[in-house]
Amino acid sequence: MHLETISPAGGAWRDRALCAQTGADFFFPEPGSSVREAKRICGMCEMRSACLEYALENDERFGVWGGLSEQERRTLRRAGG
Repeated sequence: MHLETISPAGGAWRDRALCAQTGADFFFPEPGSSVREAKRICGMCEMRSACLEYALENDERFGVWGGLSEQERRTLRRAGG
């Protein structure tokens, strides 16, 4: 079995990500809104790690990326991870 490695720099992961099929509303909710549905979708997505890596490398500050909210990504960056 061959597992394909998807590079966040390549951008191919975006076309295969579940969020591309569901729309941005879940992933960029209004302030104070729940991100539960976005995280549920991310949890099923094969591109989750490439998405999170992209968000961290590009300092994405808004929305849910790779299953993490803005606050969770900030915490991860501070922890050096």
